[in-house]
Amino acid sequence: MRYPNLKTLIASLQSCAQTSNLTRGKEIHAFMLRNGFFLSSPLSTTSLINMYSKCNSMTHALTVFDTTLTQHQNVFTCNAVIAGFIANGMPKPALEFYWDIRFSGIMPDKFTFPCVIKACSDAQECLEGRKVHGLLFKFGLELDVFVGSALVHLYLRFGFTEEAYQVFDELPVRDIVLWNAMINGFAQTGQFGSALEVFKEMGEEGVVPNKFTVTGVLSAMSMMGETNNGRAIHGFVIKMGYDSVLAVMNALVDMYGKCKCLKDALEIFETIPEKDIFSWNSILCVHEQFGDHHGTLGLLDSMLRAGVKLDLVTVTTILPACAHLAALMHGREIHSYMIINGLAKDDDGSFDDVYVKNAIMDMYAKCGSMREARLVFDKMSYKDVASWNIMIMGYGMHGFGSRALEMFSNMCEADLKPDEVTFVGVLSVCSHVGLVRQGQKFLAQMDSQYGVVPTIEHYTCVIDMLGRAGQLEEAYELVSTMPIEATPVVWRAFLAACRLHGNAALAEVAAQHLLELEPEHCGNHVLTSNIYGGVGRYDEVSEVRLTMKQQNVIKEPGCSWIELGDGVHVFVAGDRRHSEDYLIYAGLNSLMLACMSLDICLVSR
Repeated sequence: MRYPNLKTLIASLQSCAQTSNLTRGKEIHAFMLRNGFFLSSPLSTTSLINMYSKCNSMTHALTVFDTTLTQHQNVFTCNAVIAGFIANGMPKPALEFYWDIRFSGIMPDKFTFPCVIKACSDAQECLEGRKVHGLLFKFGLELDVFVGSALVHLYLRFGFTEEAYQVFDELPVRDIVLWNAMINGFAQTGQFGSALEVFKEMGEEGVVPNKFTVTGVLSAMSMMGETNNGRAIHGFVIKMGYDSVLAVMNALVDMYGKCKCLKDALEIFETIPEKDIFSWNSILCVHEQFGDHHGTLGLLDSMLRAGVKLDLVTVTTILPACAHLAALMHGREIHSYMIINGLAKDDDGSFDDVYVKNAIMDMYAKCGSMREARLVFDKMSYKDVASWNIMIMGYGMHGFGSRALEMFSNMCEADLKPDEVTFVGVLSVCSHVGLVRQGQKFLAQMDSQYGVVPTIEHYTCVIDMLGRAGQLEEAYELVSTMPIEATPVVWRAFLAACRLHGNAALAEVAAQHLLELEPEHCGNHVLTSNIYGGVGRYDEVSEVRLTMKQQNVIKEPGCSWIELGDGVHVFVAGDRRHSEDYLIYAGLNSLMLACMSLDICLVSR
């Protein structure tokens, strides 16, 4: 292709920048070098730097700057380099380049400072940001609205609310960009009430919100549970035509989800024509928050069929769903996907993100594959307290008490301080393997030796431990004398122990406390009824059942699931929703008849 003049070349470079076509950009660069266009104008240098930075090749962009004529190294070319560093997530090199050009005598302008201030913000260099703020007065740019917006964002990011408001109040012109900087800055730093106050003030001054305003306000409302105000913003979105903006629709899905409006979140998600990774992650998080683990895995299948690639947010949302459903095959597939696609790889290519590795390990542990959990654990170069806790809980959950306690010992030898979760795991292990004295010792040493104050969860574990061991009097004494008021969970653990050992007298005491604390909980009534039935007190059984009927307490049906090659299948007692339910029940009846026949044969012998 022929490039007759510099104007055509620059237009072609801009096209390469927009499409990230690095190969074509290099061809144009070579043509410019061969035909003398490179040194003809500073504009050619700026265009090349911009093209290379947009194509994620800052090395080439710097080479262009360094090899250009000194007289062409002006504020415009320098701004292009700084903006390129910022766009490529390289704030520290951006600051270093800025100070280099300051020493070389090139004077920054109103386009330089917003980028430099953002670099200070991204690099966590608050002091440097303050220095730049002071320099603005020398250049007479302290009242520039774009510079002011960058300063507001900087100060809010570091929690300097007073300074942000001061900059905001002193600006004579407040455009929508500045208002958005205030609202989004407060929202991103967790000051949601302040974000809504600024939004209200913005409305009072007659400034019309744009799509960026809406996303910031929705994020604040989602965290505050402001459902009604969120619906009002939704109406505004429709009125202004922002419902065609993907980022706004994603924010609405997130808002409705966090406000526990699953139906609304799903309806909006379904209306999005071109869903991106943020759309899918938002709706996946909503399902997982609602405890709909089966629905979460179903959405994952839909996401993969749509050709959307998973990211770290996706997998850290999906892995807990696999853990809850014990969906080991799904979990293994996700783990393989992460390795194949290089998610969470370290600089040397190793898979070493502790948070993600903990999620994988937790999935394997809860799915019953402690061998695979241990393989992940052993390969971790850095293990935090959560890593050890997962292994302790996993071993304890699956009956490997000695290994769990060995893990606890190794954790202490590694100079890691156990936390509350650690001791929940350790005490649970002692409870399940019958190490009563060891468990009581751990409870006594928690505060004095490890600096962990026992909570209600720890006392519940010890009460359960004593109850399982048949030491009901000791368990009741601990319930009565512990420094924390007993919760329904504590009494339920004690009641279950009373049922296990047939102690109707103490069971009545526990049942009375439970029915006072949670009269609507079906499990309390059923457990009490079973205890009375176990000791032949059928009149009391009838009374409990009558109370349940009068108070409209309904026992929730049991839920089961099985993982097959085509996914996870969920079903409840008497379920008829499956398309081939008649075949399933025919098979079940055949099994029951076979079992009955076997019992008859055994009795006859």
